[in-house]
Amino acid sequence: MKLAPLLHEFFDRYLPYIKGTSLHTIKSYRDAFKLFLPFAAKYHHIKVASLREEHLCIEVVLNFLDDLERDRNNIAKTRNQRLAALKSFAKMIRFMYPEKRELADRLLNIPQKRTQKALVGFLYEEEVLKIFGAVDLKRKDGLRDYALLHLLYDSGARASEVSMLKLEYLNPQEETLAILGKGNRYRIIHLELKTVQLLQLYIKKYRVTPKPPYQ
Repeated sequence: MKLAPLLHEFFDRYLPYIKGTSLHTIKSYRDAFKLFLPFAAKYHHIKVASLREEHLCIEVVLNFLDDLERDRNNIAKTRNQRLAALKSFAKMIRFMYPEKRELADRLLNIPQKRTQKALVGFLYEEEVLKIFGAVDLKRKDGLRDYALLHLLYDSGARASEVSMLKLEYLNPQEETLAILGKGNRYRIIHLELKTVQLLQLYIKKYRVTPKPPYQ
């Protein structure tokens, strides 16, 4: 069976509707296959349109992963992300086409490469206070910036997560905030009273209509 219809099923049906994969992950998987398919075609001396499932052999995948690090200077983490895309494709094959389970299992047995975990940087309390103090509260957007900095510091949320916040995610009475994180999963965090008060003040003063509080 050619890879083209399998890939269409993977990206158009399996990932978004059966597995419920996020758009961010789907885009990452597409990027991986944009690199892998030309490589596999060149490896087998055929055109991309001629690639079939049997061309997904261990040798071509391992050579592809080595090429990412050796010729593209990708770090091990990026290599593992590309491999994750191929493994997800293998899981779909195993799920949708049980008769091809042996092929899928061979790909799924390829190990992730060990990565070095970098030390997480941090700021001392006086450094954080200097950042807060750098905000000019006399400016129109000063309160917004001040509240946003307190929210980031207090919640530990990613900037991308804060950008997705909605007013209804904030519960002033309970002093909690719902955050939509990776995998479209919500987590509830507790906020300091000062952060809640700053957010309420900003919302009351500038957010007459419901809009993301970070804007």
